[in-house]
Amino acid sequence: MSVLHCADLSVATLQKLLSAKLAQAPAFFLQAPIVLNLSDVSQTPDFASLKHLFMELKLVLVGVTAANAGQKAAAHAAGLAVLQAGKASIKAKEPAAVQQPAQNPAAEVADNTSAANNSAVAAVAATMDSKVVEQTVRSGQQIYAKGTDLIVKGAVGAGAEVIADGNIHIYGSLRGKAIAGASGDTSKRIYCYNLQAELVSIAGNYWLSDSLQGKFWGKSACIKMQDDSLVISELV
Repeated sequence: MSVLHCADLSVATLQKLLSAKLAQAPAFFLQAPIVLNLSDVSQTPDFASLKHLFMELKLVLVGVTAANAGQKAAAHAAGLAVLQAGKASIKAKEPAAVQQPAQNPAAEVADNTSAANNSAVAAVAATMDSKVVEQTVRSGQQIYAKGTDLIVKGAVGAGAEVIADGNIHIYGSLRGKAIAGASGDTSKRIYCYNLQAELVSIAGNYWLSDSLQGKFWGKSACIKMQDDSLVISELV
């Protein structure tokens, strides 16, 4: 499930931050299942209001994790599942830090408000036709090329995420997540020199790592949409 780590679960705050995040890739996050991690929340949220908010944003609030006794009782009363937190739970400083999903075309929304991500964003230089990243995109960092292609001259590390409304070109290894055609354009493609991705997606259609570990794993590859399905071919 996708896990949202939040320090402030007020409806007003979540509506502002999630709306801004969802606007980056509306087709990709449609009906994403979300679990709230409450490890940084001391108060008991208004789960009924939160469920309504998530419904308005076309997200699905499934349950909570890392909840105290009072929060668990309130979550159950609101019809939410109460899940056990994983040992390697990743915390974020602000809402909208989402971990890898299992079955829905929603992907991790990285903590791009952290200092590390600010450094990554600062390293992005815009050209006339594309956005260019001159260095490796490291774990926990997110790069988004709005309305254009994204070129990464280094690698995309595990736990990192690159998103573009256009095509994505990666001149190194792709070990993280790559999301092309984020605004819904199925003609966009992903190119990389070494395919070892956690997730690839084009216009909301996605494959996780298990589906990618075939004949093109570890090779240069092109991912595209064909006949309403993702296909992979080797770059030559």
